[in-house]
Amino acid sequence: MTVITQIQQAIASVESAAASMKTFSLETQDQQAKKEFQQLAQTFENAAQTLKNRRNYVQQQEPQYRNQ
Repeated sequence: MTVITQIQQAIASVESAAASMKTFSLETQDQQAKKEFQQLAQTFENAAQTLKNRRNYVQQQEPQYRNQ
């Protein structure tokens, strides 16, 4: 498995987790839980952006990954 494939899988996993946290926050009536789920979603979104930045860097540095 290539580095880009691993990064892409990590991005998908983290984005899925962020979406789950958003869903949980919408479904709960507990305001504290809602706030915590929203914070977790934001944390996962930040992690996804970090991974995307890393993917872009690898693609720039490694010509064989540019079109992936």
